[in-house]
Amino acid sequence: MIINENLEYVVIGKFSYGWLEIQVLRKLIPKQCELKEECNIGLLSNRHILIRATLLEDYVHLLSKPAFYITQKNW
Repeated sequence: MIINENLEYVVIGKFSYGWLEIQVLRKLIPKQCELKEECNIGLLSNRHILIRATLLEDYVHLLSKPAFYITQKNW
């Protein structure tokens, strides 16, 4: 089944070496990527996430850097 969704301001993220639980990523990504508004984060596969920004400014900010490094203690 194909569902037509609003995929405006969407960025796909990839993890090279491993990833955290989705609940942890939903807390860390907006803070560490310095996003100004809320964003929706979901899993696409075991190494890819979908980040849907609500602001054009956040979308441009995510695309403006070649990589973001997500850090957490004890990981």
